[in-house]
Amino acid sequence: MNHARKTVGLLFGGCSAEHDVSRMSAANILRALDPARYEVVPIGIRRDGRWLLGNSASPEAKSLEIPTDAPEVVLPPGRNGDLIVLDGGSAPIHLDVVFPVLHGPNGEDGTVQGLLELAGVPYVGSGVMGSSASMDKDVAKRLLRDSGLPIVPFMTMTDLDRADYESATVVLGTTELFIKPANMGSSVGVSPARSAREFDQACELALRYDSKILVERSVAGAREIECSVLEEASGELRASPLGEIAPASSHGFYSYDAKYEDAAGADLRIPASLTAEQVRRAQELAIEAFRVLCCEGLARVDFFIDPLDEESLFVNEINTLPGFTAISMYPKLWEAGGLPQRDLMNALIAHALARHERRSALKQL
Repeated sequence: MNHARKTVGLLFGGCSAEHDVSRMSAANILRALDPARYEVVPIGIRRDGRWLLGNSASPEAKSLEIPTDAPEVVLPPGRNGDLIVLDGGSAPIHLDVVFPVLHGPNGEDGTVQGLLELAGVPYVGSGVMGSSASMDKDVAKRLLRDSGLPIVPFMTMTDLDRADYESATVVLGTTELFIKPANMGSSVGVSPARSAREFDQACELALRYDSKILVERSVAGAREIECSVLEEASGELRASPLGEIAPASSHGFYSYDAKYEDAAGADLRIPASLTAEQVRRAQELAIEAFRVLCCEGLARVDFFIDPLDEESLFVNEINTLPGFTAISMYPKLWEAGGLPQRDLMNALIAHALARHERRSALKQL
């Protein structure tokens, strides 16, 4: 082994409905990591929560696999990144840094971040606070709204406290609504509702994924704009060029199928066709939202523009561990900004190591 290289634990899979997306993201990140600088240890989290050593896969693999016969591993507290292999004979694998490529609950919501903090290992991305605040769409929207950032009007419901369609349309001022789980990504469990029947069906679907759901005012024909934010090792924040997602008319909105199943599900336009003032405002809002929600390292900030009022700009949501698949916007926007994926990986890992060093120094005071 070349000890000049950093050992990167690539954590993927997970217990959420976004398990398969995570495996696709991990395969793309593995290809982007410079083998001259990093030795990668794939760690797959099965749907039942067990951690197993993954495999390196072929360069053309669409997603990383979790071998069923692989040894189980654990990352215990207080061992400063030593990954313990539970086969009774192998020595611990020391991880210099962990790249958690996990989307959704039990991965993007602060739970794994807390485990990594206790394990004493540097890791890519937001910490516990930024991850949990951003993951819960209800909490995130309240924080953004209370900080004066523009958001689409919404209401929150639970299975025990549900409004009916008529009540929701009165509160939100429109008959066209969107229902989504509060803690989920990749458009899982999201659907529109334009009638009482559709509303009930949409609520039932969303409640399959979370006990808390959001009902939002639909911005008819909204343009979907995205901006990637990157935090340098120094703490400086950078906003990428903007991209636009134009879902195919057959999908109606940027659904899970449009993102990952249908190759023609959406048109990704980079850069987005916007005025210089719109670009400036969106980039400023992206960085402001990043700060309000205590994000770190990276995030993708999504916006809506009302086609009837091109000056309008609403912050839709923030993804602290956005997709890194071959078609994902976060890396594509940075490539458009002159930052290739290999350099992006270097920047993310450099931030993780620098943050860990700063925090370690504080603990010694």
